[in-house]
Amino acid sequence: MNIAIKLGTLELKTPIVCASGTFGYGYELKGLADFKSIGAIIAKTVTLEPRAGNPEPRIFETECGVLNSVGLENPGLESFIKDKLPLMDKLSCRRIVSIGGFSIEEYESCLKKLQAHSSIDAFEINLSCPNLRLKKMVSQDATATRQVVGALRKLTQKPLFIKITPEVTDITEIAKAAQDAGADAISLVNTFFSMSINIETGKPHLGNIYGGYSGRAIKPLALYRVWCVARCVKIPVIAGGGIEDASGAIEFFLAGARAVSLGTINLVYPDAAREILKGIKGYLRRKKINDINELHDTLPQM
Repeated sequence: MNIAIKLGTLELKTPIVCASGTFGYGYELKGLADFKSIGAIIAKTVTLEPRAGNPEPRIFETECGVLNSVGLENPGLESFIKDKLPLMDKLSCRRIVSIGGFSIEEYESCLKKLQAHSSIDAFEINLSCPNLRLKKMVSQDATATRQVVGALRKLTQKPLFIKITPEVTDITEIAKAAQDAGADAISLVNTFFSMSINIETGKPHLGNIYGGYSGRAIKPLALYRVWCVARCVKIPVIAGGGIEDASGAIEFFLAGARAVSLGTINLVYPDAAREILKGIKGYLRRKKINDINELHDTLPQM
């Protein structure tokens, strides 16, 4: 049975990716996760300068998911290269670095310094960062998305996976803009805007007032957007949003995804990839499918 997939020129031994922000830099979870079941890990988003993140509290658990407003907390590019990257080099799966920025120049500076490191297999470009000039996220604007991806495409031959927000009127417009500018894959969905209020204090549960919602509750929302995007682009889709088991992952494959991304589930069960991959293999055997890629995009057109 073949369970390897390709994202652009990058081949993964399994179709499971551990999402940025919920799996640290990977090495912290050695001994807790089966890296043979993981095709790639995406490191926590790095920015040019260190970021302390948003005010605490930053995470609040609800009945069906998690609100977070971490705020891209990270040690900054120089510290990442010096302290984090050497430890990621020792991992037995593919290593993808997520890059954030607040201007095209910041994205470019990060990529220029990182792309020379041979241990980095690909880049996820996090376009959910606010654009300070536009006062909104980059991937909420098709022109801004096209400009950032186009500028970065000129700087590297390594695969570029573009992470976009679902908080738009038409997510297919943003996905097509990224593809046209040279993206190798589209990664979606990110979290949905959300908030929760403590009725006793009258104050929000998050220090930043609002944040991003993830977990099982968003899976139907994510699945619909993946289905829409997979039908409008020719490049692979990396899909995530509420996946907790093999059935959830298989739904995304059937909707058109080439790989699936595990996020919130990693916070409670770091070894989720092992059980999910086992379930995927069992499904393929039951359906007499010998290649995971045959599972891709089986739904009818709109």
